[in-house]
Amino acid sequence: MIVSRIATALLLALLLPVAMFAEENRPVIVCSTTQVADFARQVVGDRMEVKCILAAGQDPHLYEKKPGDAQLVSTADLCLENGWHLEGNDWMQKLATQTGRPIVTCVKGCRPLEVPGVSEAMHDPHAWFSCTNAAIYVRNIRDAVIQLDPEHADEYRSRSALYLDQLRTLHSWIVREINNIPVDQRVLVTSHDAFNYFCQAYGMKSATPVGWSTGKEVGAGITPQRRQETIDSIREHQVKAIFVETSVNPTMVREIAREAGAKIGGELYSDSMGAPDTAGETYIGMMRENVLTIVQSLK
Repeated sequence: MIVSRIATALLLALLLPVAMFAEENRPVIVCSTTQVADFARQVVGDRMEVKCILAAGQDPHLYEKKPGDAQLVSTADLCLENGWHLEGNDWMQKLATQTGRPIVTCVKGCRPLEVPGVSEAMHDPHAWFSCTNAAIYVRNIRDAVIQLDPEHADEYRSRSALYLDQLRTLHSWIVREINNIPVDQRVLVTSHDAFNYFCQAYGMKSATPVGWSTGKEVGAGITPQRRQETIDSIREHQVKAIFVETSVNPTMVREIAREAGAKIGGELYSDSMGAPDTAGETYIGMMRENVLTIVQSLK
């Protein structure tokens, strides 16, 4: 018995450094946003280490690079960003360029919506709110990962195929849930223009007092005219509830709700997913919880 225990202990002692070495030498993917990071984890499993610059609840429009970000990106074998200027002032592109790391823009291949109310043509960057677009993100990540590690290509394809099936199921479920809202009540009023793709995909109308960005970029910042238009729209459609967002200050929306005679229907995940151990910590969880909140408040 004693000999057996000693042999087991010796075997573990020999294997532990090997396991630790394998863990330390996994390829590293550094992502800009929480959604992109979740997509990457679905594709790579434990084959690669996925890190994210943004934390839950942080706004990619307003994020300013920190001293440690360049060091983190410099460790990456691959960088992933959303693109279309979601990352304010293109901070992820700049970090990748600064450190000489390869970067993939996940929104590539999505059919863009144009940002409303601006003089120059700009793509709305919140494309992931359509499950169809989310599937494009996943395929872009899958292809980039296979190029990085072709030896395990079949594994990445299999994981991606399973997750793409889940996204198709999610899409069908959202359509059924939104159908529970009376057609004339399908107006989604939120803090900023994050939900245009969602509304287009699932038969709702979007209304917001600001623009696509919460920062100082094109379309950002409330004007008295935009504020009044939003209030008038809420009254015209007799909207029951409007919504705040987890990554945006809710003060303005609460004031508009009070003035328009609507209630706050709840908090929606928008530019960032939920914190670990919350219902919205994954993309599917985030979308599920958003839809349940919207339907319960508007039906």
